[in-house]
Amino acid sequence: MSSTLTLTPEVSVRELLSTESVRRAFRFFESRADEITEEQIRICSIPAPPFGERERAEYFVEKFRELGLVDSHLDEAGNCVALRKGRSPSPLLVVSAHLDTVFPAGTDCTVQRKQGKLYAPGIADDGCGLVALVALLGALEECAIETEGSLLFVGTVGEEGEGNLRGARHLLTGGEWAGKVDAFISFDGPGTERITHAALGSRRYRVRLRGAGGHSWGDFGAANPVHALGRAIARLASYPAPSDPRT
Repeated sequence: MSSTLTLTPEVSVRELLSTESVRRAFRFFESRADEITEEQIRICSIPAPPFGERERAEYFVEKFRELGLVDSHLDEAGNCVALRKGRSPSPLLVVSAHLDTVFPAGTDCTVQRKQGKLYAPGIADDGCGLVALVALLGALEECAIETEGSLLFVGTVGEEGEGNLRGARHLLTGGEWAGKVDAFISFDGPGTERITHAALGSRRYRVRLRGAGGHSWGDFGAANPVHALGRAIARLASYPAPSDPRT
């Protein structure tokens, strides 16, 4: 007579939390809390406006090398990529956070402390996620934790707005790791209360309307692309969107 054990997420988490290596990692986070906060401030202080992430990406290349990932480099899209080898090349898990912020070039990124809180453009989105990469890698190295599969640490470019996820898209479809990634974890924003395990797709379209042009008085009555665009926007906005699931 035999029996099988069905591993649920709860069982797996309990097993992990009971291992000494994971306990050491948690002690690492607790003992280095102040250092981790200072690192978050340093990261946030490096401007990373849309399409201007290079300085922050180069900082991460050096930071990952400092923590032991000597092959850390920038890929063709500008992502910072660093492989931490496990016992086996696969499964390959990407551990990621995005380098860019929504704030334009020239924004003052100085971090201020007020009543135990940090205030600055991008301090949470995605300063929290980026410092989590550094802290996680530091814990893995300090505690000599060896993983079964390999971990690919990535700081991606172009997550916000018109960036259109170009860094993540390149990583998964056009770069050296295309077709090799088995799972993907993204640290984004503050808090650890929620895990999002499924999401809506994202498509972004560029629509151009062209007209003959002319003078507003002398060519009165000619078709105006602005008017057509306004009507198109109004019509799109009139379509009812479902609230559950929200889209």
